[in-house]
Amino acid sequence: MKPTQALGKKLTRLALTTKQTNKGYYKGTGTGSTGRHTKHGGYIIDWDKVRTYVVPENLKDFKLTPFVTRRIEKSRGQFPGDPKGAFSGEAYLKKWKDEGGES
Repeated sequence: MKPTQALGKKLTRLALTTKQTNKGYYKGTGTGSTGRHTKHGGYIIDWDKVRTYVVPENLKDFKLTPFVTRRIEKSRGQFPGDPKGAFSGEAYLKKWKDEGGES
């Protein structure tokens, strides 16, 4: 039994997957190596193989913008009068009780 000609053409154009082959077919991700392994189990990075991204000159005047606006201020916790700040156990317990924790 042969498939119809139209179906046969579409099957030949599809990419081969690891599910369609026997063991030993490894497709990989196409990224390549960034270095080499040593005989003692370490790894040496070859910096000529590592991808680098060039930041455009005059970044403030550059027309492409990031997905997030730069006008958002970083929010930080407020701990007035507490020298330990966020590392204080008292501040943690107070927040826990304020949010419905049982005492």
